Order: sequence, then structure tokens, then C-alpha cells
Amino acid sequence: MGLGGISPWSLLLILVIILLLFGTKRLRNMGSDLGETFKNFKKSMKDGEEETDKPADQVTQQGGGRVFDSEAKEKDKV
Repeated sequence: MGLGGISPWSLLLILVIILLLFGTKRLRNMGSDLGETFKNFKKSMKDGEEETDKPADQVTQQGGGRVFDSEAKEKDKV
């Protein structure tokens, strides 16, 4: 028995069927596209970490601002 009850012969048969259905060129293209996707994902994750490491800009409030105090009331639907 192989992986999870699948014998090595079954895995080989599945691989042959996949090769016949898709062909080697299409599988190679899908593999390179998948690799490119993972590469871009890792790059974006690294860029995101670099952005979070930067200190946040200080926000200052200028005088003269208004503050509104209000309540939200639910309106009955007719």
C-alpha cells in the first residue's frame, strides 16, 4: 500500500492518464504558471511585511475642529 491506501501502480496509472489527457506541453505550461503564481505571492507577502515594519506617520489635529454628539434612532418601516 502506498499513500492513503493507493498503491504505486495506481499512482502510475493516474499519472499516465493525466499525461494522455493534457499532454506534456500543457502540463509544463501549467507548472510554470503555478510556479510564477507562488513566486509573485511570496514577493507580495515580503513587500507587505516591509510596509508593516515602517513606523506610522504621526497625525496631528489642528484647532477649531467641530465635534458632533448625536444618537442613531431606528425608523419604523411602513
